[in-house]
Parts: sequence; C-alpha cells; structure tokens
Amino acid sequence: MLVPMAFKLPESVLVVVHTPRLDILLLERAGTGFWQSVTGSREPDDPDFETTARRELLEETGLSVGTLTDWRLTNRYEIWAQWRGRYAPGVTHNVEHVFSFQVPELTVATLDPVEHVAQLWLPWQDAMAKVFSPTNRDAIWQLSKRVLGHSDGA
Repeated sequence: MLVPMAFKLPESVLVVVHTPRLDILLLERAGTGFWQSVTGSREPDDPDFETTARRELLEETGLSVGTLTDWRLTNRYEIWAQWRGRYAPGVTHNVEHVFSFQVPELTVATLDPVEHVAQLWLPWQDAMAKVFSPTNRDAIWQLSKRVLGHSDGA
C-alpha cells in the first residue's frame, strides 16, 4: 500500500547565521548551486516558528549554541515553479518568518549532504551579492542595519 506524501506547509523560516563582526554563514543548496542562509518549512507539530528555526538550524548546520532573534518580520513570495510540486495543489505563495542567529565566532557547520553540499563564511556585503533569494539578500541588508546602525550600506 502506498502512503500518500504529505505536502509541505507554505510557511517557512529564514535564519541568517552570523558572527558579531557580521560574517555570514552561507550554504550551497544541493543540486542547484544556489547559496542561501538556513531555510525550512514549518512542520505540522512545530508549536511556533522559533521551534521551526531551532530545528532547521540543528538539521542544516548542527548549530545550537548562539543567540536566536525573532525579527517579527515576514515576507510573502511566489514559490518557484520547480518547487511547487512539494505543496498542495493550488498553493503558489509562501510566508517566510525571518530570524537571525548570532554565534560567537566562525565555526564549521555539520551539513546534511542531501540538502547542502558546501558552506562559506563571507562578510555581509559579499554574502548579499552571493545569495540567490531576494528575501535572503534583504535580510542580510536588514541585519547590517540592525547591528551597524547604518542606512546607506557603508
């Protein structure tokens, strides 16, 4: 008997992992060559998005020691066509909840090779240029404003 595949929920987290100096951890998504921060969908048994963020951090990087901050910011975006089959029929948009996770220093993440094949720490400006997602780019920009207190990218 075939067990039906559960569809992903169209609610996710984006977690920008960073050091106090604003070095940003990027992960290369398996099979795509795309670089990104930690991301992942909420599971039905996750009681809140902080739980989702901590679960995704642990699954994707092995990181658990650091300061997680919920920005209380959401992005709504269209799900790319190649990934829509993971969602219920008719679902075209996702709501992403933004977090940051500060670690004390550069650290080596433990990657799940099914999801990510490489990792890279970059200064925030270089990380902004490397990520493929506009919401990820904006979150890194917003993080620099929060930490450095600037508004012009300097």
